[in-house]
Amino acid sequence: MRPGSRDLLTGTDPVTLQGRRPARALSTAKRNVPRKFHEFAAAIDLGSNSFHMIVARIQNGQPIVIDRLREMVRLADGMDHEGNLLPLPQKRALECLKRFGQRLAGFPAGSVRVVGTNTLRNALNAESFLTEAERALGYPIDIISGVEEARLIYIGAAHSLAGSEQQRLVMDIGGSSTELIIGTGHDPRYMESLEMGCVTVTQDYFPDGNITQRRIEKAWVFAQTELEPHTGTFRRFGWQEAIGTSGTIRAVKKVITTAGWTNGKITEEALRKLLAGLAAQGRIADLRLDGLNPERAPVFLGGVIILLAAFEALEIQAMMVSEGALREGLLYDLVGRFQDEDIRSRSVADLAQRYHADAAQGERVAKSALRALDQVADKWGLDREEAGNWLSWAAQLHEIGFDIAHSRHHHHAAYIVEHCDLAGFSQQEQRLLAALVRSHRRKLPVKLYKELPRRIGRLAPRLTVLLRLAVILNRSRAASVACDFVLQAEDKHLKLKFPAGWFKQQPLTRADLEAEANYLSAAGFVLEVG
Repeated sequence: MRPGSRDLLTGTDPVTLQGRRPARALSTAKRNVPRKFHEFAAAIDLGSNSFHMIVARIQNGQPIVIDRLREMVRLADGMDHEGNLLPLPQKRALECLKRFGQRLAGFPAGSVRVVGTNTLRNALNAESFLTEAERALGYPIDIISGVEEARLIYIGAAHSLAGSEQQRLVMDIGGSSTELIIGTGHDPRYMESLEMGCVTVTQDYFPDGNITQRRIEKAWVFAQTELEPHTGTFRRFGWQEAIGTSGTIRAVKKVITTAGWTNGKITEEALRKLLAGLAAQGRIADLRLDGLNPERAPVFLGGVIILLAAFEALEIQAMMVSEGALREGLLYDLVGRFQDEDIRSRSVADLAQRYHADAAQGERVAKSALRALDQVADKWGLDREEAGNWLSWAAQLHEIGFDIAHSRHHHHAAYIVEHCDLAGFSQQEQRLLAALVRSHRRKLPVKLYKELPRRIGRLAPRLTVLLRLAVILNRSRAASVACDFVLQAEDKHLKLKFPAGWFKQQPLTRADLEAEANYLSAAGFVLEVG
């Protein structure tokens, strides 16, 4: 299995997870803070081909969709040879996001989730574009990994289908990536994200719009080559039903149904007839098919080739089509966060278990960090629930680097956190969590904070200080040592006070805090201890 694939939440070989229950999140992840209730929620998928938004009312804990917006933006069609987004697609995207932002005016920040996919993952100038995009939309935008995209696609598809315990294969063809997932019920088990999509295949193999049999064969071989390393694993898993999501697959179903080649399911025979019909038309600009939206016509050929290649490589007999996809998965994931069912907590607990972290020590550090947070949250303008989650997660993971080496274990831990697949986390969120883990001891990596997106970078230094103090107070790894301290904060000036006589009886803690004052001073903080 390649590093980009993942079974469940752990990244281990799927076979080893038979009968294994997911690790439970530490109790510190659940805090005595009232859960935020949102009457409405919205999810936006900034795809490589089109942008989608759905708005829902939350009724009895379930999202009821009340509005949908979709615009064809084709980001993947607007990249230069160096991998930068060109000005015209950026302009189209920003204008679309302004319209989406108008629809969302007044929505609380926590009720909107926005994610970017493969094109934004790969664009060299994505950071500068995202700054403008967030300003246009009015809400933060997260970039998610291919595996996280696959997980959310599966959740969206599963929730749109009748309940079933049958094992499913779900396929989604986007503008520049294709996701394949095996799952049961609402739970994905094995996920892959491949670097090919309807826009990129059409663009790469039919650049001037001319359709020839030789070009079709070359595109088909490319798609087969991308699929080949994964076919064995998917066949070993097996499935009882195949489900297609995404605009491309829905468009295929509509065209072949309109032509009378199928009774509703997509088959290999119908796909071959469709591809032959496309080849006969000669030019992409001349494509005219009953049931095909003219907006999709410019990238339709690439999607059909990918779908037919998958049918052959995976020996798919027939494929049903689901209306649910990435944005629906985002919506259900967001509602889960409202209801204290945040998949991120389970991901962190599984990672801590996988790298044999001391769960009791993580609990102690988290408890002290949360006590410190409660005392300074108002002065520092920190959201107790959000900041509490980050501190709890960092506390659980701060020692996982010991599984590699004691020396520089905080560096090892940070590398693992940033580069593994953590279900529920965006790439920016993983960078923040990695920065906290990296910063829990020794010098504060101030440069690292500056490299984070601004909205996250502002949070990192203050959370780091709270985590570092908690680690110091629990160095003895004994539950009885970390006392009922008092922490006061005025901007970057902190005062840490202990019960009378306690500090004098703890020479090691005293030495550690004196050293910590010097470390924090180099980062612009002042720490007074007494």
